Amino acid sequence: MEKLADELAGVNVATLRYQFPYMEERRRVPDPPAVLTATVVAAVRAAAQVAPGLPLLAGGKSMGGRMTSQAAAQHPLEGVRGLVFFGFPLHPPKQPGTKRADHLAKVTVPMLFLQGTRDALADLALLRPVCAKLGSRATLHVIETADHAFHVLKSSGRTDEQVLRELAETAASWAEAV
Repeated sequence: MEKLADELAGVNVATLRYQFPYMEERRRVPDPPAVLTATVVAAVRAAAQVAPGLPLLAGGKSMGGRMTSQAAAQHPLEGVRGLVFFGFPLHPPKQPGTKRADHLAKVTVPMLFLQGTRDALADLALLRPVCAKLGSRATLHVIETADHAFHVLKSSGRTDEQVLRELAETAASWAEAV
Protein backbone atom coordinates (compact mmCIF):
# COMPACT_ATOMS: atom_id res chain seq x y z
CA MET A 1 0.00 0.00 0.00
CA GLU A 2 2.90 2.34 0.64
CA LYS A 3 4.14 2.03 -2.95
CA LEU A 4 0.61 2.56 -4.26
CA ALA A 5 0.19 5.65 -2.05
CA ASP A 6 3.46 6.98 -3.49
CA GLU A 7 2.21 6.39 -7.04
CA LEU A 8 -1.08 8.11 -6.22
CA ALA A 9 0.84 11.09 -4.86
CA GLY A 10 2.75 11.13 -8.14
CA VAL A 11 -0.52 11.78 -9.99
CA ASN A 12 -1.68 14.37 -7.44
CA VAL A 13 -3.99 12.13 -5.43
CA ALA A 14 -3.62 12.49 -1.67
CA THR A 15 -4.19 9.44 0.49
CA LEU A 16 -5.01 8.80 4.12
CA ARG A 17 -3.79 5.38 5.18
CA TYR A 18 -5.11 3.74 8.32
CA GLN A 19 -5.29 0.32 9.92
CA PHE A 20 -8.14 -1.63 11.38
CA PRO A 21 -7.82 -2.23 15.15
CA TYR A 22 -6.98 -5.93 14.76
CA MET A 23 -4.10 -5.05 12.43
CA GLU A 24 -2.83 -2.35 14.75
CA GLU A 25 -2.90 -4.86 17.61
CA ARG A 26 -1.22 -7.50 15.40
CA ARG A 27 -4.07 -9.96 15.80
CA ARG A 28 -4.73 -12.48 13.04
CA VAL A 29 -8.51 -12.56 13.39
CA PRO A 30 -10.32 -9.55 11.91
CA ASP A 31 -12.55 -7.40 14.06
CA PRO A 32 -16.33 -7.86 13.85
CA PRO A 33 -17.91 -6.16 10.79
CA ALA A 34 -19.40 -3.38 12.96
CA VAL A 35 -15.91 -2.43 14.20
CA LEU A 36 -14.48 -2.59 10.67
CA THR A 37 -17.17 -0.37 9.17
CA ALA A 38 -16.97 2.08 12.10
CA THR A 39 -13.24 2.33 11.45
CA VAL A 40 -13.96 3.20 7.81
CA VAL A 41 -16.44 5.90 8.85
CA ALA A 42 -13.89 7.36 11.29
CA ALA A 43 -11.18 7.36 8.59
CA VAL A 44 -13.49 9.15 6.14
CA ARG A 45 -14.26 11.80 8.77
CA ALA A 46 -10.55 12.21 9.52
CA ALA A 47 -9.74 12.62 5.82
CA ALA A 48 -12.43 15.27 5.43
CA GLN A 49 -11.05 17.17 8.44
CA VAL A 50 -7.41 16.94 7.34
CA ALA A 51 -8.07 18.05 3.75
CA PRO A 52 -11.41 19.89 3.72
CA GLY A 53 -10.94 21.40 0.25
CA LEU A 54 -10.10 18.21 -1.62
CA PRO A 55 -12.59 15.92 -3.38
CA LEU A 56 -13.12 12.86 -1.21
CA LEU A 57 -13.00 9.25 -2.38
CA ALA A 58 -13.00 6.19 -0.15
CA GLY A 59 -11.87 2.66 -0.73
CA GLY A 60 -8.99 0.36 -0.16
CA LYS A 61 -7.19 -2.83 -0.96
CA SER A 62 -9.01 -6.13 -0.62
CA MET A 63 -10.91 -6.31 2.69
CA GLY A 64 -10.39 -2.58 3.24
CA GLY A 65 -12.31 -1.88 0.05
CA ARG A 66 -15.03 -4.37 0.90
CA MET A 67 -15.51 -2.87 4.36
CA THR A 68 -15.65 0.59 2.79
CA SER A 69 -18.39 -0.56 0.44
CA GLN A 70 -20.28 -2.16 3.32
CA ALA A 71 -20.06 1.07 5.30
CA ALA A 72 -21.32 3.01 2.26
CA ALA A 73 -24.15 0.52 1.78
CA GLN A 74 -25.28 0.99 5.39
CA HIS A 75 -25.42 4.79 5.13
CA PRO A 76 -23.84 7.25 2.70
CA LEU A 77 -20.31 8.25 3.70
CA GLU A 78 -20.53 12.01 4.14
CA GLY A 79 -18.81 13.92 1.36
CA VAL A 80 -17.55 10.82 -0.49
CA ARG A 81 -17.87 11.16 -4.27
CA GLY A 82 -16.94 7.58 -5.15
CA LEU A 83 -15.37 4.32 -4.01
CA VAL A 84 -12.16 2.82 -5.37
CA PHE A 85 -11.42 -0.88 -4.90
CA PHE A 86 -7.87 -2.10 -5.43
CA GLY A 87 -8.64 -5.79 -5.73
CA PHE A 88 -12.23 -6.28 -4.53
CA PRO A 89 -12.40 -9.66 -2.71
CA LEU A 90 -15.51 -11.06 -4.36
CA HIS A 91 -15.06 -14.52 -2.84
CA PRO A 92 -12.60 -16.59 -0.80
CA PRO A 93 -9.88 -18.43 -2.75
CA LYS A 94 -11.17 -21.50 -4.60
CA GLN A 95 -14.74 -20.74 -3.46
CA PRO A 96 -16.24 -18.74 -6.35
CA GLY A 97 -19.42 -16.85 -5.56
CA THR A 98 -20.97 -13.40 -5.53
CA LYS A 99 -22.57 -13.19 -2.07
CA ARG A 100 -19.92 -10.67 -0.97
CA ALA A 101 -21.24 -8.30 -3.65
CA ASP A 102 -24.90 -8.34 -2.61
CA HIS A 103 -24.59 -5.12 -0.60
CA LEU A 104 -23.16 -3.17 -3.55
CA ALA A 105 -26.68 -2.56 -4.88
CA LYS A 106 -27.20 -0.25 -1.88
CA VAL A 107 -24.12 1.88 -2.61
CA THR A 108 -25.27 5.16 -4.17
CA VAL A 109 -21.94 6.59 -5.38
CA PRO A 110 -19.82 5.56 -8.38
CA MET A 111 -17.44 2.64 -7.85
CA LEU A 112 -14.14 1.79 -9.57
CA PHE A 113 -13.04 -1.84 -9.51
CA LEU A 114 -9.36 -2.39 -10.31
CA GLN A 115 -8.83 -6.13 -10.76
CA GLY A 116 -6.22 -8.51 -12.09
CA THR A 117 -7.01 -11.36 -14.44
CA ARG A 118 -5.26 -13.82 -12.08
CA ASP A 119 -6.93 -12.57 -8.88
CA ALA A 120 -7.83 -15.70 -6.89
CA LEU A 121 -10.37 -13.65 -4.88
CA ALA A 122 -12.33 -12.30 -7.83
CA ASP A 123 -13.18 -14.52 -10.77
CA LEU A 124 -13.76 -12.01 -13.56
CA ALA A 125 -16.46 -14.26 -15.04
CA LEU A 126 -18.40 -13.51 -11.83
CA LEU A 127 -17.31 -9.90 -11.28
CA ARG A 128 -18.18 -8.66 -14.77
CA PRO A 129 -21.91 -9.47 -14.38
CA VAL A 130 -21.89 -7.90 -10.88
CA CYS A 131 -20.51 -4.68 -12.37
CA ALA A 132 -22.95 -4.84 -15.30
CA LYS A 133 -25.86 -5.15 -12.87
CA LEU A 134 -24.65 -2.02 -11.02
CA GLY A 135 -24.88 -0.14 -14.31
CA SER A 136 -23.30 3.27 -14.69
CA ARG A 137 -22.27 3.31 -11.01
CA ALA A 138 -19.59 0.65 -11.66
CA THR A 139 -16.42 0.88 -13.73
CA LEU A 140 -14.23 -2.19 -14.09
CA HIS A 141 -10.58 -1.77 -15.07
CA VAL A 142 -8.78 -5.06 -15.69
CA ILE A 143 -5.02 -5.54 -15.36
CA GLU A 144 -3.84 -8.41 -17.56
CA THR A 145 -1.90 -11.19 -15.76
CA ALA A 146 -2.09 -9.38 -12.39
CA ASP A 147 -2.88 -11.34 -9.24
CA HIS A 148 -4.63 -10.06 -6.10
CA ALA A 149 -1.49 -8.15 -5.08
CA PHE A 150 -1.17 -6.78 -8.63
CA HIS A 151 1.99 -8.75 -9.34
CA VAL A 152 2.18 -9.53 -13.05
CA LEU A 153 3.75 -12.40 -14.91
CA LYS A 154 7.16 -11.68 -16.44
CA SER A 155 5.72 -12.81 -19.77
CA SER A 156 3.44 -9.75 -19.66
CA GLY A 157 6.42 -7.59 -20.48
CA ARG A 158 5.47 -5.24 -17.65
CA THR A 159 6.88 -4.61 -14.21
CA ASP A 160 4.97 -4.38 -10.96
CA GLU A 161 5.99 -0.72 -10.81
CA GLN A 162 4.39 -0.06 -14.20
CA VAL A 163 1.20 -1.73 -12.97
CA LEU A 164 1.13 0.41 -9.83
CA ARG A 165 1.51 3.49 -12.04
CA GLU A 166 -1.41 2.27 -14.18
CA LEU A 167 -3.54 1.77 -11.07
CA ALA A 168 -2.75 5.30 -9.86
CA GLU A 169 -3.33 6.92 -13.24
CA THR A 170 -6.58 5.03 -13.76
CA ALA A 171 -7.86 6.01 -10.31
CA ALA A 172 -6.87 9.64 -10.87
CA SER A 173 -8.56 9.95 -14.27
CA TRP A 174 -11.67 8.17 -12.99
CA ALA A 175 -11.77 10.52 -9.98
CA GLU A 176 -11.65 13.53 -12.29
CA ALA A 177 -14.81 12.27 -13.99
CA VAL A 178 -16.90 11.69 -10.83
